[in-house]
Amino acid sequence: MSAQPVQLPPPSSKKKPLVRRLSPDQSQSTRHIVQGLFLLLNGWLGLQFFLWARYFERGGSGMFVPRPAGVEGWLPIAGLMNTKYLFLTGHVPAIHPAAMFLFIGFMLMSLLLKKAFCAWLCPVGTFSEFLWKLGRRVYGRNLHPPRWADIALRSLKYVLLGLFVAVIAAMSASALEDFMATPYGIVADVKMLNFFRDIGITAAVVIGLLVLLSTLVQNFWCRYLCPYGALMGLASLLSLVKIRRDQEACVDCGKCAKACPAGIAVDKLVQVRTVECTACMECVAVCSAQNALQLALPPRKASTPAERWRRRVLTPLTVCGVLAYIFFGLVLFARTTNHWKTDLPRSVYMQLVPRANQLTHPGM
Repeated sequence: MSAQPVQLPPPSSKKKPLVRRLSPDQSQSTRHIVQGLFLLLNGWLGLQFFLWARYFERGGSGMFVPRPAGVEGWLPIAGLMNTKYLFLTGHVPAIHPAAMFLFIGFMLMSLLLKKAFCAWLCPVGTFSEFLWKLGRRVYGRNLHPPRWADIALRSLKYVLLGLFVAVIAAMSASALEDFMATPYGIVADVKMLNFFRDIGITAAVVIGLLVLLSTLVQNFWCRYLCPYGALMGLASLLSLVKIRRDQEACVDCGKCAKACPAGIAVDKLVQVRTVECTACMECVAVCSAQNALQLALPPRKASTPAERWRRRVLTPLTVCGVLAYIFFGLVLFARTTNHWKTDLPRSVYMQLVPRANQLTHPGM
């Protein structure tokens, strides 16, 4: 019998991977480490600030702990007001200057890396992510409001942002300076601390409801109610860095869309422009095809995918490095120029901190 010719399978039309990408565990573990470190930093600042406030509440008895200026990162409205004051006058404000530098830093992050602050640094965002993942584990899944309801709810954060911006936009430089110099403006951070220390029933119920909703719906607060995130989202529209999909390399598995916490149809887009993208890279982490999905700058015009994306892709370590450079760079600059701390004598705080709860807004 004559030998039968062996039928070889046709060559695969799929291109071989050109660049080795990080595995899902490596990709997301980098982000989670950054989240954890920033959470610890905020916890340390909060403890210092609590001890500082207690010193004055006890009439100056006990150990004195210097006031940590970094706590002003929790005063975004003061940061916005002081940023406007800087642009109007060219001078760094004397009260809560750290709030301004941190506000500028977080906005700069959004201009360069989409809303990376929300997914990489923000303690509220970290807690929110923990809650919806806990809810998915407990309930088996997260709820997804209908499209019409989702769009209506997302508009709420822009309404809140518009109210704050409208009020601040109407204030002159002298009005901004006068407001910050009022007893209310000076101890705005103490009033924030006291809100959580002396929380009322109504506030506790509202916070409890938000926590519950955050276990049911992914990032409920961040997606629907956070005006800070809304502002960062608008700034992120100018970012050149985006999640980009290579249609030739994509295998249309749809894993990226399912993994996206913001519910973005990543598998249907060539590049993700939406204000909802936080550059969390969860879609990139679960991508089945090499080089199909990248967080990257605009690709070069080249003949091959390898040449198009060379030096354009941002790895998690690159994102981490850029965020650290902006954050620590601005803090170091502010410290070096003596514009980081609010320079007020202890006697002022000795008078204001113990009666912070009695101080009302100047406009009331």
